[in-house]
Amino acid sequence: MVHPLRLLFHVLIFIGLVAGEPQVPCYFIFGDSLVDSGNNNRLDTTAKANYPPYGIDFPKGVTGRFTNGRTVADIIGQLLGFVDFIPPYATVTDQVINTGVNYGSGSAGIREESGSHLGYRINLDTQLLNHVTTISRISALQNNKTFTAEYLKKCIYLANIGSNDYINNYLIPTRYPTSKIYTADQYATVLVQQYRQQLTTLYNLGARKIAIFGLGQIGCTPAEIANFGTNGKPCVEWINDAIKLFNDKLKHVVQELNSDHFNAKFTFINLTSISAPQGDVSVPNVPCCQVANSGQCVPNSSPCLVRALSVFYDGFHPTEVANTIVATRSYIALSNKDASPYDISHLARL
Repeated sequence: MVHPLRLLFHVLIFIGLVAGEPQVPCYFIFGDSLVDSGNNNRLDTTAKANYPPYGIDFPKGVTGRFTNGRTVADIIGQLLGFVDFIPPYATVTDQVINTGVNYGSGSAGIREESGSHLGYRINLDTQLLNHVTTISRISALQNNKTFTAEYLKKCIYLANIGSNDYINNYLIPTRYPTSKIYTADQYATVLVQQYRQQLTTLYNLGARKIAIFGLGQIGCTPAEIANFGTNGKPCVEWINDAIKLFNDKLKHVVQELNSDHFNAKFTFINLTSISAPQGDVSVPNVPCCQVANSGQCVPNSSPCLVRALSVFYDGFHPTEVANTIVATRSYIALSNKDASPYDISHLARL
């Protein structure tokens, strides 16, 4: 197994080597708070990160990113060669829209109702509608629909969503009925079926290179450990078992999508494999910042001093160093368990 500090060393060298033109003309990001770069800032929701200590290590400071620095999507964008971070849909201008858009929204889910108790959020169906608007804007700027269609086929599309369908839906039986209606296996089935329809919509809108992230081990987040306890185990095992059902079904759907659409390339990014402990290194599942009951950082509180030694920044979201490892192994897989059938560097070249 590769030691995480050695991996990080190679990551930093590799990032330094990425220069010149981006490997793809544009990059579109769909998802939740793991990729949100500011879309929730103006929404009526408690799912916001537009205050310190979020952004303490980000070059532009506080932006609405739910971490201390860059997100996984940010780092993948840098690895793809983009000099600037992909702008959020809420503020993207015509001057930069050709390079891509970030539609991610904190507390958003695959299902419409997920996260609704926190306030307004931009669920995946709405993100896809926003992408329709983006395509129209790009087409108008390029003044050639055929050119735009060919242009979009070359872009990378990243989808990282589904956590809130558990954290802010299935795992809150007092607010949402899903856990009473469905077994864990049934819920994973209906959730993946809906996600498949949404990914097919993305294909119908012109996407041909699509990286689909599985869910991380939600049962290992500090917030869920605090909520449910672990019975002496490192994590909440029954939650991780439910997540595994979803991931296994999603990986199978990715295989089916590749079979159904020969002119597109879908790939599955296995967060469970990527985030598995490396060697004898064990990092405690504790948040770096002082957290409120929501699991988010207390506004203007002081985070831990050595953030590079923490996996979680708050009760749910990784630190930049954890995001760096995930992004790099998504981009260049260390094993075929990390990404299947392609890592993102190969996807960009196809």
